[in-house]
Amino acid sequence: MLEQQRSPADALTVSVLNAQSQVTNKPLRDSVKQALRNYLAQLDGQDVNDLYELVLAEVEHPMLDMIMQYTRGNQTRAANMLGINRGTLRKKLKKYGMG
Repeated sequence: MLEQQRSPADALTVSVLNAQSQVTNKPLRDSVKQALRNYLAQLDGQDVNDLYELVLAEVEHPMLDMIMQYTRGNQTRAANMLGINRGTLRKKLKKYGMG
């Protein structure tokens, strides 16, 4: 019997503590969706500017931080893991005061 290979994206899950104090794993996108739903509900009908940039910054900064830790500061390896060129990585690190 063949086992299905898991893609690296399958590992992007978060552990969530539910109301019954049980830890469950769910895809990262579900957590992002719920966070956005909560944020929009708090706006109470008001418009917001730059939501796209706000969300990207909330995800991108910790992602860059963790990747740089994982690669022990090796920018070439980090850029390869992220699928971006090293120059782009350097700009992003500078944007968040990380480089």
